Amino acid sequence: MSQTLTYQPTCDLKAMQARAKMYAQIRQFFAERDVLEVETPILSQAGVTDVHLASVQAQRHVHGKKQIHYLQTSPEFAMKRLLASGSGPIYQICKVFRDDEHGRKHNSEFTMLEWYRPGFSLKDLMFEVTDLLNVTLKTRFGEVRPTILSYKHAFMERLNINPLQAGLKELKDCCNRVGLNLDLGDDRLGYIDLLFSHFVEPSLGFDTPVFLTDFPPELASLAKTKVDEDGELVAARFELYIEGLELANAYDELIDANVLRSRFEADNAERAKLGLHVMPIDEYLLAALPHMTECSGIALGIDRLLMVATEQMKLEKVITFPADVS
Repeated sequence: MSQTLTYQPTCDLKAMQARAKMYAQIRQFFAERDVLEVETPILSQAGVTDVHLASVQAQRHVHGKKQIHYLQTSPEFAMKRLLASGSGPIYQICKVFRDDEHGRKHNSEFTMLEWYRPGFSLKDLMFEVTDLLNVTLKTRFGEVRPTILSYKHAFMERLNINPLQAGLKELKDCCNRVGLNLDLGDDRLGYIDLLFSHFVEPSLGFDTPVFLTDFPPELASLAKTKVDEDGELVAARFELYIEGLELANAYDELIDANVLRSRFEADNAERAKLGLHVMPIDEYLLAALPHMTECSGIALGIDRLLMVATEQMKLEKVITFPADVS
């Protein structure tokens, strides 16, 4: 006897209506600010090199030649090519894909809002994000006034440890002290991430939304680095947290192609060391960067924003068909 499949969506009609309303709010928000909505391909011959992100591969033929391409983990690379070509400020609402990410807060296919602001500082971008939150979350919270907290001070307040200075032994001792008895070998960043995910992240953004700033320089990704008020090197980026949930990730965008190439190559060397697939580097992006102006950009997860707006604890309650039923 065959199993009866549940064909219905995991979210209800109210969630679908809330999504439609949010899309309309976002489009009106950016139209009022003369930010252009754009669309770029979701498949690319190059992909993200980040060791912690896994791209979904797809086979297709281009001019009769079979090739392996990659579903985007973010529209960032293509959007930066538009910026370098003179697009001015742009945004995009699109589907992105990250292989084997599933759970209460994750689905391997999800919806992202990404936008770029030439000439904006990260502080300017924080103000604009706050304005957007006061449109999309007004029904639930009224007016929100986010606070700013550095990555370092978040660790020091909760764990009495400076992640920018802590050595491997200090990090291991801290993990043992709080009951995280995992052996990650010599992976210093792994211990930092373990402590962050278990003791820092879950506490962020309950009294008010939090912009978490000044990450360790090893976590710069495609952001610039800078020196903080204590003279320590940090990544010029921030993340937005509400009720322990990461909603957005923003960079003071790195536009030095040589530095970015070296980061991509270092990522791929680490991938090879770990036995992961080595990713083709996006040469189009590297060719575009010298033509980009100073810029801040941000990626915001719309599905998670909907979770907050509708007071849902599971992603499946705001999307129609998660990966396991699609």
